[in-house]
Amino acid sequence: MPSDQFILFSLLVVVFALLIHGRFRYDLVAFTALVVAMILGVVPHEKAFDGFGHEATIIIALVLVISRGLSNSGAIDLIGSLVIDKSRSLAAHIGITSIVAAGLSAVMNNVAALALLMPVDLKAADKAKRSPALSLMPLSFASILGGLVTLIGTPPNIIIASFRQKALGEPFGMFDFSPVGVVAAAAGVLFIMTLGWRLIPTPSGDKSAGQKLRSEIKNYIAEVRVPEGAECIGKLVRDLDEQGEDNALAVIGLVRRGKRLPGRARLADIRAGDILVLEADADAIDSFVGALKLEYIGAEKHESLTGEGQSLMEVVIPPGAAIEGRSALDMRLMYRHGILLLGVSRQGRRFHDRVRKLRIRAGDVLLLLGPNERLPEIADWIGGLPLRERELHVAQRQKAGLAVGLFAAAIALASLGILHLPAALAAVCVLFVLTNIVPLRDIYTSIEWPVIVLLGSMIPIGAALESSGGTALIASNIVHLAAGYGPMIVLTLLMIVTMTLSDVLNNTATTVIAAPIAIDIANRLHVSPDPFLMAVAIAASCAFLTPIGHKNNTLIMGPGGYKFGDYWRMGLPLEILVIAVSIPMIMWIWPF
Repeated sequence: MPSDQFILFSLLVVVFALLIHGRFRYDLVAFTALVVAMILGVVPHEKAFDGFGHEATIIIALVLVISRGLSNSGAIDLIGSLVIDKSRSLAAHIGITSIVAAGLSAVMNNVAALALLMPVDLKAADKAKRSPALSLMPLSFASILGGLVTLIGTPPNIIIASFRQKALGEPFGMFDFSPVGVVAAAAGVLFIMTLGWRLIPTPSGDKSAGQKLRSEIKNYIAEVRVPEGAECIGKLVRDLDEQGEDNALAVIGLVRRGKRLPGRARLADIRAGDILVLEADADAIDSFVGALKLEYIGAEKHESLTGEGQSLMEVVIPPGAAIEGRSALDMRLMYRHGILLLGVSRQGRRFHDRVRKLRIRAGDVLLLLGPNERLPEIADWIGGLPLRERELHVAQRQKAGLAVGLFAAAIALASLGILHLPAALAAVCVLFVLTNIVPLRDIYTSIEWPVIVLLGSMIPIGAALESSGGTALIASNIVHLAAGYGPMIVLTLLMIVTMTLSDVLNNTATTVIAAPIAIDIANRLHVSPDPFLMAVAIAASCAFLTPIGHKNNTLIMGPGGYKFGDYWRMGLPLEILVIAVSIPMIMWIWPF
């Protein structure tokens, strides 16, 4: 074995071991490996950073920004209205969320699709008084499967397309993955809906880790205004109970002409200009406002509170804070600074003072609404401590159609060959910024930089392995192992090996290593590389056995209260099913 091959194989073994161990972040491991490879001379210094400008890296970054824009446009509220229904059985709920998750993942990054739907599923679990463990894993697996359908659904597809361009001079198109991907996704989702979710271990204990975490955040008491033309005008307060339950929210009072009506004003008719007093968490308040077309107090007078470039910030008040013992009215938060005190959480206790007149105590949690750039400054000015781990955004529902339309137009132009895909996606990002769907400062926070660093670091190492003959060596061993059995057995073996690697490694790293091996195998067998590349794309994405193979599985581990060994129970038969349906479809659509 030549020295360059030995160094690269040794380096990859160390990288794989560190990634599996998980003590160090995968982006740090990958970048360190790139630096070591450059120092040892196995990766030429002039090509060491080519991966960061690689087309696959750029497309993934652009897709993440677009996913943020689709999220900011209020899609979660539209989805929530379909998903949350207390009358549905658990099986029906899992079926609907799985189909929606797969559909979303086909047109946006599958991690972003899960991030959109996970709060909806958690809310549904709370309403049904059941553990989210029974539905979060199906949601995660379905969103992974949906990513198989189009080019932009998952990073492995994008990487595979770039390798095909290198091998054949032309990348896979937007919907080239669809024939095989749709069948694999449909079979997988059908399995999840009918049998798969029943294989999930029954959670033990009173609450999952996610439920315990959520219970620590108490509901807010908030006030919202009923504007002219609101659909709730003329109804009784008690008529809003069903709508409130759908949003995990209670209407606990009504303020008219500056005075709060006695009790909960259950029999009072709602009029324009009335103020509804709500009790709910931050997300539920925003959903309820959107569903009933209400408005935040102050929005009619302050352009800064119209929803564009707005965020919700949760701020805890420590002893000695400037606002302690004072009210939002005393501090003139809205009139002087354009910041609305939307709600106050006081250890779960209700109060009857107006929110803006309430004397703030140490330990209160304030829900502030205002321009993104002002919120941190004002939080510091009042002496509060932002709860930075909870990122909350005000949905710009009026721009949902625009966001979806721009994205659909870009996909259409790219599919018809009028625009190159990176150019089309980049144009969408620019228009999202110009229309403030994604504020400029959120561009960089939308991108998952560890993934970009991982991909940018692994691409040069994979290229070096290929140029040194390392991938050819692996390919020859796989072909030798399946000698005499024909290309179909080699294809199946490659898919199994890739899927196994993806269960213990990041799917991006797996694809970068497996794609050139697939091309080498095809060249040795003197057949088209297309079926082998398609097999790698499917296999690298379908990591269902562990929580570390795919980010979706990692995201649900805490909220679902899962253990490491819980995933394989549903994941193993699902992986076998995916292989069983994918191989015949690949051979039919992409013949040797």
